[in-house]
Parts: sequence; C-alpha cells; structure tokens
Amino acid sequence: MKKMIVFVLVVTGIALTGYYIYSKNVEAEANAPRPTVEVVRDTIVDKVLAIGTIEPEHEISVKSKIAGVVKKIYMEEGDYVKAGQALLEVKPDPTPLELTEANQQVSLRELAVGSIKRELDRQKALLDQEMVSASAYDEFWRQYEEASMQLDNAKQRLELLESGRVTIDGREIESIIRAPISGYLLTKSIEVGDPVTPLSSFQEGTVLMRMANMDRLIFKGTVDETDVGKLVEEMPVELKIGALPNALVTGHLDRIWLKSEKQDNSTVFPVEITISPADGVLLRAGYSANANIIIEKRENVLTIPERVIYSRNDSSFVKLPLPDNKEEERAIVTGLSDAINIEVLAGLEEGVEILEKPVKEIQ
Repeated sequence: MKKMIVFVLVVTGIALTGYYIYSKNVEAEANAPRPTVEVVRDTIVDKVLAIGTIEPEHEISVKSKIAGVVKKIYMEEGDYVKAGQALLEVKPDPTPLELTEANQQVSLRELAVGSIKRELDRQKALLDQEMVSASAYDEFWRQYEEASMQLDNAKQRLELLESGRVTIDGREIESIIRAPISGYLLTKSIEVGDPVTPLSSFQEGTVLMRMANMDRLIFKGTVDETDVGKLVEEMPVELKIGALPNALVTGHLDRIWLKSEKQDNSTVFPVEITISPADGVLLRAGYSANANIIIEKRENVLTIPERVIYSRNDSSFVKLPLPDNKEEERAIVTGLSDAINIEVLAGLEEGVEILEKPVKEIQ
C-alpha cells in the first residue's frame, strides 16, 4: 500500500513539473519579440514565364529526286557541311519491268528516227528536183528533230536507271545528294541499303537528313492565357537553359500567336523569341529552356516582402515594432511586385524594421 502511494506521488510530481515547464515555455514564446524584416533597396522585375525549347530558325529536310537505295553516306550527325557538299549517294534500283520498258522505248525511238530519216532523205531528193515545196520538206525536218529528241530522252532515262548518272546539255545529273545550305547536319533518318522514295509533285519523298544553320537560333514556347495580354512584341527576354544553368542568354519577343492551343488541359499561346548571340555559350537544338519575358523592371527601389503586408479597404498596411512588445500600424503605398517582393513608393524609409505576420497555429 505504501509503495502504491509513493508511486502516485512520483507520477503526480513529474506531471506537475512538466506542466510548469510547458507553461513557462508558452509564456516565454508569447513574450518573445516577433521576427522582423528590413526595408532594403533592390530590383523588382515583373515578368511572364514561357516554357519551351531552343530550335534553329530554319531547318531543312534533305530529300532525293531519284528513286533507289542508299549506296553511301558521306556525313554524320554533328558534321558541318558547306552548300553543295556531298551528303550521300543514292543507287538507282529499277525493277526488271522498268528496265525492260526503258530498253523498249530506246528501240522504238530508234526505229521511228530511222523511218523518218529515210523519208526525210526522199523528201530532200524531191525538193532538189522541185517536186515538193520547201514547207513540206520543213515539216518532215521538224518531225525528224522531234523524234531525235525523244530518242535522246529515252537513252538518258535508260542511262540514269542503269548508272545513276547522266549528262544533259552539258549539265551532269547524278544520284549524289548534296547539301542545299551551309550548316550542321542535325539528324539522319536513313542507313546504307534503305530504300529512297523520290520527291515529286504527287508525293513528299523520303526525308534523308535534316540540317540547319546554327548561327540563328530561336526559342519556341508557350505562355499561359492569363499572361498573354501583358505581352507586346520586342519585349526583352532572359532565358534559363536547363543544360546550362550558369549561362547568360538574352533575346527579344518576336512573335505572339493569335490562336491558342490546348496543352495538358490548359489554354496557352505559342510565342517565338529571337535569341541574341552569346559569347562563349554553345547552344544546341532541342535544349529545354524557360524564358522570362520582362514586362517592367525597376532598379534600386525600396522593397519589402509582400507577405508582411496587410490589406484593408483597398489600402496596404504594415506593422512596426515598438518597445515593450507593442506595435504600430502604418499605411504604405506600394508599386511594382514580382509576387515575392513589392516596391514601396511611400510610407517607409530604407533600414526600417517591419514585423513579420504571426505564425498561425494549426488547430
């Protein structure tokens, strides 16, 4: 019985001691001065965020005008090539039917030319004897020239099908695909032996390679519909490149689309930003980036954290500490905000301490 009484007294003493310590801590916290922030001079930037990627201004798709298979590739991704430099060679791969038809066309055109030539010789003899008119002879001559041209075309087509090269009027037609511009080879979508569909008026043709001049790059991205109304062309832009966190890249807003797009259940507007040359920064096509489009920028102005402001009846107030844990409410006039800090136009001076808002306890 005595042990039980002693145990109860000990537990009661521990509980009373704990409660006393807790009460003292609560009282100390209640009497402790609230933290403050200082009015400082800083730069306030109002900006709109655009999310997108770095891309070449002009990207060229390289295609062939000759059907066949890839025989040889001279360049690889990342290579710099000059306009006219060989990229790859396409080997003609005609079907047996195409070769047969081409040979038949040559034979038929040769027969036609021979027949018209004999008739032309006969007409020449009659013309010399003044038995036919000159106009009749000229008609046969026209037919002979036309048949000769058709024969030449048939031979050139056969030669192109067999060898992939032919010379027409002193101009060499070949199956080597050359660079249309000077620039870098970005991607190639074929390998040796792959079939090639030619570019024509009724088909797009196989995209063999893609290349671009990397000296002119742009940013293509999107802006939320709630922000697009703030934008105008030629606004300055600061870009943050994901792969180059320390790079300083700037530009200006070049285009704002008139029509919106749906993206992840949000409405956005595409924008295009021209990137200014940056010394010592190597940009690559496809880099992801964030573009801060600067709406307005004010430097060396008085600023405070926006979280310490109280709003009432369209007016703004802050609380200043006084002795004995008292406080003073002061009205202020605010200006530009970047959603974290806000400009103070009137009501405060540099170096003044402002009380933080009390921390709300979670019930």
